[in-house]
Amino acid sequence: MTIRENYEQWLKDFADDAETVRELLEIRDDEKEIEDRFYTELSFGTAGMRGVLGAGMNRMNKYNVRRATKGLAGHLLKNPADAARGVVIAYDSRRFSAEFAKDTALVLCAEGVPAFLFDALRPVPVLSFAVRHLNAAAGVVITASHNPPQYNGYKVYGEDGAQVAPEIAESITRVIRATKYTECRLMDEQEALDKGLLKIIGNREVDDAYIAKIKTLSINPELLKKEGPGLNIVYTPLHGSGNVPVRRVLKEIGLTNVAVVKEQEMPDPNFSTIKVPNPEDPGAYELAFKKAAEVGASVIFATDPDCDRLGVAVKDGTGEWHLLSGNQIGCVLLHYILSSKQKSGTLPANGAAVKSIVSTSLANRICESFHVKIFETLTGFKFIGEKIQQFMDSGEYTFLFGFEESYGFLSSTFVRDKDGVNASLLISEVACACMAEGITLYDRVQQIFREYGYFVENVVSTTLPGKDGLTRMKEIMTGLRNNPPKEIAGLKVTAVRDYLKGTRTADGAEEPTGLPVSDVLYFELEKGCWVCVRPSGTEPKIKLYVNSNDTDQAKAEELNRQLCEASKALMA
Repeated sequence: MTIRENYEQWLKDFADDAETVRELLEIRDDEKEIEDRFYTELSFGTAGMRGVLGAGMNRMNKYNVRRATKGLAGHLLKNPADAARGVVIAYDSRRFSAEFAKDTALVLCAEGVPAFLFDALRPVPVLSFAVRHLNAAAGVVITASHNPPQYNGYKVYGEDGAQVAPEIAESITRVIRATKYTECRLMDEQEALDKGLLKIIGNREVDDAYIAKIKTLSINPELLKKEGPGLNIVYTPLHGSGNVPVRRVLKEIGLTNVAVVKEQEMPDPNFSTIKVPNPEDPGAYELAFKKAAEVGASVIFATDPDCDRLGVAVKDGTGEWHLLSGNQIGCVLLHYILSSKQKSGTLPANGAAVKSIVSTSLANRICESFHVKIFETLTGFKFIGEKIQQFMDSGEYTFLFGFEESYGFLSSTFVRDKDGVNASLLISEVACACMAEGITLYDRVQQIFREYGYFVENVVSTTLPGKDGLTRMKEIMTGLRNNPPKEIAGLKVTAVRDYLKGTRTADGAEEPTGLPVSDVLYFELEKGCWVCVRPSGTEPKIKLYVNSNDTDQAKAEELNRQLCEASKALMA
């Protein structure tokens, strides 16, 4: 069908939906808008679906949610015994999250698949935990993570509590493509309850078990009891789902001096106090800084709407605030876990850490110093979740910590996605350890740099929306793949990793990367520097990850600046 035919078909199929018809009629004469909404279907991949809210095939709406859910049900029903275990459904504070979650539940019930629906918003890590805790076959979270308020999304989890693997996503996609929008039906809510297909999860049955397990992740509980009351924290959930679990776990481990940013405490789908609800964005901390000045706090925590990411701002000895990068937080936590376990004699001989290929190489040096194996995965925490399962199945390694540069951290095995609650506990403990030594968290970062070298990382994003943007991204990747640079900012390219081909090429010799296929190019440079180019899987962006290092901080920063400029030129 043509783009215009797709548009007219929606008007016909959903003629009884006055709001959808009104929205579509408003754009009848806007060919560019119709093209953007109907030139393709909203893609479903290993990260599920994510998009701008609105009517159309290429938008997040109840019809795409229902169709995706029928696809999930069709995949599960290939094995009826699995399907009978049901699906857990959670949601965050975004527009239509609660409505999409209920539609997900009632489509599943209509297909004969039990649905466990949380009674209110919950973080991603609680959903991941609940899938395993309830022995469910799968999980769904309605969220768009840290995207602007006009977005929402649909993430699917497997029985292990990790986001689904590519082969499962493909299986679901095949069912979706074979399903017409008009074939997706909802079971009446009361009927679903009466039949026992719809089960509402209350505020204690899963939450208590999750918090109890999170508290076991503390490495030195006595330190928390001793130093915790003196640690002055400001926390902001950025209008999201972290408010209750983060504050609860901090209180229960002995951190009684936690002040919340009141203006950002309650759920708000418009995120009206901030530009974007992203703990990577310095603008998200403006109200937190004001609160910190009022209460004399030395550290600030911020979690995103689905509470899988944690941002941290710390005050140095002069009183100046510093927003730590995701790489810095990850390395501080990694170093604390390894050094504490080594000191107590509990560091396993087969210990292992996991990070994404676009995360800092500083983590590799830290692991080397503790004789701990570090594994690298493609971007996407599902791949770290897969590694955890591999370790547990084989017994070859003991998982200690995993992280991504995009503010995602995990030290447990009972959750298989990044966990802002887990990270809040751990960074609090590190802050207490620093207090006991008479230093700040910022001082600890500098200590690590002095010991291992100064590592500087930057992400340069280019937004390329719509059909033309998708074409341009493909052109950029094809051009770089066919004609890779020989040098970047004067540094020789020593090896090229092409994850689409699955090869690493150095000095004319090829070897396999050992990782799944993905449209990613990675240029290894002299001096241990590197540049990685990756189209985003969830946003209309192409991203450049630029990493440099040197024994001198100023030199590392200048080298990174030069690499960023030279790398941006590759996008022209």
